[in-house]
Amino acid sequence: MRSLEDLGRVRLSKHFFMRDFLYSEIGNIHSLQNIPENPDIAIKNGWGLCENLLDPLEETFGRIAIRSDYRSPDLNRFGNENGLNCARNEANYGHHIWDMGGPEEQGACASIAIPWFADRYAAGRDWRDLAWWIHDHLPYSEMWFFPKLAALNLTWRVHPQRTISSYLAPKGKLLAAGAEPREKEAERRARYADFPPFRGIAYP
Repeated sequence: MRSLEDLGRVRLSKHFFMRDFLYSEIGNIHSLQNIPENPDIAIKNGWGLCENLLDPLEETFGRIAIRSDYRSPDLNRFGNENGLNCARNEANYGHHIWDMGGPEEQGACASIAIPWFADRYAAGRDWRDLAWWIHDHLPYSEMWFFPKLAALNLTWRVHPQRTISSYLAPKGKLLAAGAEPREKEAERRARYADFPPFRGIAYP
């Protein structure tokens, strides 16, 4: 109990603690623990995710909502074997499984929604406006967008792939690894010209 408390209190960045990423609906419903097998690796990769991606988002758009994040290997395997929207473990290293995999797989993923953008998406805004903003401002590895709230899986990796994919129209891969965006920089910037200033929120 004490060691789990200590793990939850680890501060990953200015705005996030490890405890923020250990909640799991699958774990709660099926009485499965969601505890890292390799806490030091999980903390290191979680720091990369929060410091490089989540903190800048929070400091630009205000509070972001964490929908799904760290999964232990056992919990993820259970989710995969029972059709609960979990990829097989080997495909999730460096994504939802933060603490497993080889050097090329080191990273961390969180499924997030940005309320500021979700409101505008509900009013008809194109999800690609947010995708290109992230592409032009943050050192992400992968993005996967979903229909509800224009939520996305956002991944940070030590060795980023820089891919953008979506279940929203136009479905499929917007940007492949190693490819250049089809839209020129000026066109992309025009899409998000009305976005808040980058990391523009002032804190006391």
